[in-house]
Amino acid sequence: MNAPETIPRTIPAPPDRAWPAEGNSRIPYWAYTDPAIYAREQQLIFGGRSWNYVCLAAEIPNAGDYKRTFIGEKPVVVTREADGGIHCFENRCAHRGVQFCQKHLGNAKEFMCPYHQWTYNMKGDLIGVPFMRGVKKQGGMPADFKREEHGLRKLKVAERNGAVFASFADDMEPFADYLGASILPLYDRVFDGRELEVLGYQRQLIPANWKLMFENIKDPYHATLLHVFLVSFGLFRADQPSSVRMDATGRHGALISWKAAVASEGDVQDMKSFQQLKLIDPLLLQPEREFPEFTVVMTTLWPNIIIQQQSNTLAMRQLITRGPESFELAWTYFGYKGEPAELRMKRLRQANLMGPSGYVSMDDSEVMKFSQDGIRPYTQHEGVMEMGGRDWKDEPHMVTEGVIRGFYDYYRGVMGL
Repeated sequence: MNAPETIPRTIPAPPDRAWPAEGNSRIPYWAYTDPAIYAREQQLIFGGRSWNYVCLAAEIPNAGDYKRTFIGEKPVVVTREADGGIHCFENRCAHRGVQFCQKHLGNAKEFMCPYHQWTYNMKGDLIGVPFMRGVKKQGGMPADFKREEHGLRKLKVAERNGAVFASFADDMEPFADYLGASILPLYDRVFDGRELEVLGYQRQLIPANWKLMFENIKDPYHATLLHVFLVSFGLFRADQPSSVRMDATGRHGALISWKAAVASEGDVQDMKSFQQLKLIDPLLLQPEREFPEFTVVMTTLWPNIIIQQQSNTLAMRQLITRGPESFELAWTYFGYKGEPAELRMKRLRQANLMGPSGYVSMDDSEVMKFSQDGIRPYTQHEGVMEMGGRDWKDEPHMVTEGVIRGFYDYYRGVMGL
């Protein structure tokens, strides 16, 4: 019997996939379509040294609560233990690989695999194996089989002010260090220690590569061109005071804007997306100045979460990959426990801007599909990312693609491209 081949620790980069010589100002189209690149992303990005968003602590407030979610395409379960601790482990039975948890949210004392009833506690430890000692002294597991050696794979967990992150890497840096000095204050302005409450969920499947979603949020100037609603009602426009901010690695970024006064005819005459629109119910456009400095902050945290603060809407947009040309966008809307009822109603009302059928976000879903459809037949070509220059740095304006270039600078390093 021949010895099995050694499994490589990392998937080698395809030999024919060289990044364009122009560097981060070019994005090769094969990065959005190649199954080998996608497989490498699953291992090195989502399964590598990254803090992946998995849930809000408010989704699992009580002992025994759990949430089923995904990191990349890998199913995981996040649980609240009796002592209040939060755990995360693979949703994959150690016996035959069955995804044993099928509910989105729930409460349990243990998890039992439906196939052969291997049973695990809320920490992911194996606590029960049927017929372990056989039946009538026949069969059973080997005498040296130990349950403690066959539990579920456990992930490292970090929780900061109500949001929970997990990693397959055991040597992860502290979460605050992971965000860095530039991005951490933007995180903490939303997650400031107040107890959170979940307001609702929306989910959509978008037929495009997951990176196009990150690019979309890291690209500030498309909003003033694509989104008629934002431009026409002055919620986000290129002539407003704004800035872009990144961490030192380029992996995280934020788009920041202040709401301007309603535009005059002279201000918008060159804005082709501007239309003289009027809402029958104007309450949607009457937000409360909740945060003192910025009215819009969209923060992208490597590798799978967008923290949204648009006026009074607060949401987590989680990216779940579904192959090279598809991803799921899972929205979790939230507010603060004990906040005034009027503010809570504004959050719910303004949620109509976002989500699969939102006045704004449905534009993004459609245009990402158009992008994927255009890219697919031309994988030997590349996209041009030169708005604002060819480097990446913080800017006091939004007419730049620097945050995208920063993302790909870090992406290429992780991927070995």
